[in-house]
Amino acid sequence: MTTLVDIADPGLYASGDAHRVFHALRDADPVHWQAPSGDRPGFWSVTRYADVNRVLSDHEAFTSERGTLLNLLGRPDPAAGRQLAATDPPRHDRMRAPVQQALNARAVDLHLSAVDAAVDAVLEPVRRSAGSVIDLAGVFRLLSLAAVGPLLGVPESDWPRLAELAAMCAAEDDPDVQLPDGVAATLQRGHRELFAYFADLVRDRLRRPGADLLSVLATMRFEGAPLPVGSVVANAYSLLLGAAVTLPCVPAATLSHLAEVGAYREWAERPRSLDTGVEEALRFATPGRHFVRHARHPVRVGNRDVEAGQPVVAWLAAANRDPAVFEAPDRFRPGRRPNRHLAFGSGRHYCVGSHIARRTLRLLFGRFLAEVADVEPAGPPSRVRSAFLAGFKHLPVVVRLRGGAA
Repeated sequence: MTTLVDIADPGLYASGDAHRVFHALRDADPVHWQAPSGDRPGFWSVTRYADVNRVLSDHEAFTSERGTLLNLLGRPDPAAGRQLAATDPPRHDRMRAPVQQALNARAVDLHLSAVDAAVDAVLEPVRRSAGSVIDLAGVFRLLSLAAVGPLLGVPESDWPRLAELAAMCAAEDDPDVQLPDGVAATLQRGHRELFAYFADLVRDRLRRPGADLLSVLATMRFEGAPLPVGSVVANAYSLLLGAAVTLPCVPAATLSHLAEVGAYREWAERPRSLDTGVEEALRFATPGRHFVRHARHPVRVGNRDVEAGQPVVAWLAAANRDPAVFEAPDRFRPGRRPNRHLAFGSGRHYCVGSHIARRTLRLLFGRFLAEVADVEPAGPPSRVRSAFLAGFKHLPVVVRLRGGAA
């Protein structure tokens, strides 16, 4: 099976069979060569936690500047050298410093009340639909903008369009996202329109700065000079895309599983496990399934010799279910300790927006668990057709509120 399955096939992930394949690869062929297919070059897949962590952390042996996602293999990366995720040290460290400063806990907390209000609004349809069938995937679709919209100062009227463009950059293989002209055209348009949108917003902030993160970045001086507009735009794009990938997927995947196995109440009745439960949700969902690196020079990974220039795909989703690190990895345990998951990556490229993601998920799950007594499946879920994005298109459930409400 491991030699016949194309692990890059988006259909594998839409079917929900990915973890079965990951388990088989991890046991039998943990550093697996996937043969070329069409115009896509061959690549190595690593599925064990130790190997994934090593590939993501070893910046001397592996580069991020030749594409960080499978959908870019064999294509030029438009963000290479400009976006944090697609830049190597030491340039990466220089680019990251001002963004990390602008995204520290104190800076995020300044916008937390706005994020809290936006999260509350996201959950309003759940309250209105108690006792009836509701699509939770649709409810959570704007959660990413609820988190980073107030932070970046993005007008709420623009949130739906930005969510669409982010999907074009992360789930371009899905038929509900893909343009009639195909995958490449979908990616190009998504990237082009997002970069153009943020370029206009940055120019506006240079004329009329405010208190939002985009204004801070646009007017910040780093190493004695203002940040280039292109750098500010690339960082805003990176933050939005990271949030778009992470935030809607985590509650959808978690609640889908808990509803399916009838384990929602196990977490809902343990309010003290909120923080550990959020970390477990991140591990269990692993919303961004993989990152790609390219070998700078010949290097040995596991028991395989990787040639210079060859792509290596680090499967975070597989690493986060490795039984060598996580006991009963396919079970959701809200009190799991320790939980050294790799949902935010590892090494110098550890997600710069992890703080706002965690705070937003804590707000969301805190409200949901406090208000919802139980969640029951109301039909089969529909998953996004993407090798990268572990998202849901539809998640029909019936929600029972606390206090006797339907």
